[in-house]
Amino acid sequence: MNTTTDSTPRIPSIPGLLGQVLRPGDDGYDQARAVWNGAIDRRPGFIVRCRSSAEVASAVRFAGANGLLLAIKGGGHSIPGWSVCEGGLMIDLSLMKSIYVDVARRIAMAEPGLLLREYDAATQAHGLASPGGEISHTGLAGLTLGGGIGWLSRKHGLACDNLIEAEVVLADGSITVANERQNADLFWALRGGGGNFGVVTRFTFRVHEVAPMYAGFAMYPAAQAPAVLAHYERLTRGAPDELSLVAALVNAPPAPFVPPELQLQPVAALAGIWVGPADEGERALQAVRRFGNPAVDTFGEQPYTAIQQWFDGGVPHGLHYYCRSEWLKPLEGGDLQALADAAARRTSPMSQVLVRHMGGAVSRVDPEATAFRFRDVRHILTVAAAWQPGDEHAGEHRQWCRETWSALKPASAGGGYVNHLTEEGASRTREAYGKATWDRLVAAKRKYDPANLFRMNQNIDPGMEESGAGQANP
Repeated sequence: MNTTTDSTPRIPSIPGLLGQVLRPGDDGYDQARAVWNGAIDRRPGFIVRCRSSAEVASAVRFAGANGLLLAIKGGGHSIPGWSVCEGGLMIDLSLMKSIYVDVARRIAMAEPGLLLREYDAATQAHGLASPGGEISHTGLAGLTLGGGIGWLSRKHGLACDNLIEAEVVLADGSITVANERQNADLFWALRGGGGNFGVVTRFTFRVHEVAPMYAGFAMYPAAQAPAVLAHYERLTRGAPDELSLVAALVNAPPAPFVPPELQLQPVAALAGIWVGPADEGERALQAVRRFGNPAVDTFGEQPYTAIQQWFDGGVPHGLHYYCRSEWLKPLEGGDLQALADAAARRTSPMSQVLVRHMGGAVSRVDPEATAFRFRDVRHILTVAAAWQPGDEHAGEHRQWCRETWSALKPASAGGGYVNHLTEEGASRTREAYGKATWDRLVAAKRKYDPANLFRMNQNIDPGMEESGAGQANP
């Protein structure tokens, strides 16, 4: 069981509020309010650092009783910074890092302060894993509640598909359990509905045997991007569940495996893993390695924990980020050229265009089984603008991101990924769920959080009419 300790001194207690309380000016306050996206700089009136469900419950009751805006910070990786509020009260869950892996039952019970790298290390110590994201410093909690897409998803489903039970602190401060038998409507809503319904203080996941896998990536000069993207699209047609692929238009890192002349230069990359025996993967991934003449080839047998950290260096804490995302249909020639052209127009060398292959096990879950709607899509597009603090061209970087997203709208499968939405308007959130799912989510919200205490998220407002999506903000 993993635990952490914290030496932040307690300040005099506030009646009815448990946990470590920090206020502006206290030691540790600025560290606690910091989040991954450096563009977010908010100052809560109170930060409550919790170590238990009881402490979380007291903070939720305190916020509700005093009419405070409430934010919940797990890993702090929310793109629009929902983890921290201006004024109000922020619950910091980062001290809650316990995890227990029951090898015999193939389950892992995890607290919400865990980062993916911590969760993965604990499960992989037993040769097990469950699907997560693809950046190891992402928080486990928020990722799971919004869906959770990663390298294992085509074989084993989303993170939320592998959630079998949750302990939840509700808006009235009560603590309950949700699974397929208890509070089934809440359990349904938690799997894709984000943080709208309460604070999950314990996740129980189904875990799978995951041995070292054959995996890696190939890089090509950016001039070859259209051909590389076309090859990626061909590979996704009829791909087996074991094959997971990502196409990335980025700048090459200044890493030893990159030739000096290509370091920090624009490249097109194909990344792939085989979730299965390494010898099978070596054969299957020859289709990636033998395409063209890659300048970089990192393929080989690798542990899952290493694969999960491939992209960490490209999205460090403290940069300023602005993202757009869209589910995509199969890509045609014009779409592929639009992606390549958009990457060539990047206004910051740290910005990225990513396309991940979906389908597989994700697509075989009944769309009504969870609140995660988009099951039958070919790809997910992520356009991430990134720049250094103080960059005078921040507006241009955001505009590039929006224009790139707009250029791919003709290939849209109908909406975006909730975990990747920014502040794009209520209609865009509704679009991410569709009418039938949205109506069920509104009903659950009215039951479990009728006053909308949990509203620092892609919000499901209980006062909204139950309706389909309208026009999204640009």
